[in-house]
Amino acid sequence: MNVQAPDISVVLPALNEEKTIGECIRKINTVFSEQNLLGEIIIADSSTDRTAEIALSLGARIIHPESIGYGNAYLAGLAEARGRYIAIGDSDNTYDFGELPHLIKRLDDGADFVMGSRLRGEIKPGAMPPLHQYIGNPFLTWLLNRLFGTDISDVHCGLRIIRRDALDRLNLKTGGMEFASEMFIEAAKADLRIDEVPITYWPRVAPSKLQSFTDGWRHVRFMLLYRPLPFIAIPGLIFALFGLTLMGFFFFKGGIETSNLHSFILAAMAFVGGIQVLLMGLTIQAYSTIHGYSEGGSFMKAFFNYHRLERELCLGALLMIAGIVIGLGIVWEWVASGFGSLFQISNAVWSLALFLSGMQIVFSAIFISMMLLEYGNGTEEESA
Repeated sequence: MNVQAPDISVVLPALNEEKTIGECIRKINTVFSEQNLLGEIIIADSSTDRTAEIALSLGARIIHPESIGYGNAYLAGLAEARGRYIAIGDSDNTYDFGELPHLIKRLDDGADFVMGSRLRGEIKPGAMPPLHQYIGNPFLTWLLNRLFGTDISDVHCGLRIIRRDALDRLNLKTGGMEFASEMFIEAAKADLRIDEVPITYWPRVAPSKLQSFTDGWRHVRFMLLYRPLPFIAIPGLIFALFGLTLMGFFFFKGGIETSNLHSFILAAMAFVGGIQVLLMGLTIQAYSTIHGYSEGGSFMKAFFNYHRLERELCLGALLMIAGIVIGLGIVWEWVASGFGSLFQISNAVWSLALFLSGMQIVFSAIFISMMLLEYGNGTEEESA
């Protein structure tokens, strides 16, 4: 017997929301009735209170994610959704599901993915802390728009709706709060037509489960996972070249010990620190590419070649040797002078900077090589 697929599925994660889950479901059912929609409500429940019991009594379907977490709940719920349109939102009644028809209309008009916008709509008093409303959300939204070339006003709004065929194009896998960022980023990468609708945001009944700094940092970290080269590696390269250039300038100018010592040391710090940031960006890009967060492009394909990493090892070893040679030269002069006073500060800084940079490069090459064992073998086979 064939069961007709619903027009729309609404997926709600729930963690001890017995005070509000009933109101959310009643609003959604009212929308189904008024819009003449065949719909289903799926509650991804990890509660220890009466949330599931209340939801079940109102006709919702209950599933229990294997792991606790905002993203895990949505992943489990979305896997069960059968609707042509799929809406998601929180079960704490902060979003008014009576506004769903406005989002549905945008899909009907041709959009692939529609998000609510609290910042362009109305935020009721007490619904959002000033830190989130005026700093956190605008900053994270600006960063995402800059990283992925989009123009959305509230990228972390939880009230969203998407076409089934568009959802199937997204590679969603994050189990934590980063899921909100991942869904938007994957939609941007898939070149979906993204639209937004002003909505009203209401105060919570129960205390919020969000942790401002921790959750905000997790979102930033996740965004940078997709774009580590322009936002980490390239700035690191610029700092390293800037520091190396200044070191060379002061060295050949002379008189470091008497007039430019502090500037020379700062230049060395910029050089060593820039190398560290550059290598961190390359390491993050390697991880991102291996785990499917970004493709990496032609540069990373060349970088992943085993012989390229072998050259990185050689470069690091040469820099370490250069640092050791300069250091030994200082020791030799000290011995030759009868273990007297030394004025080799500039050479000592060169020795330390070169040795530390070389050591960082060697460790980075080894670590990336270990991450890329399978990838590297595949690359060698393809190029053989």
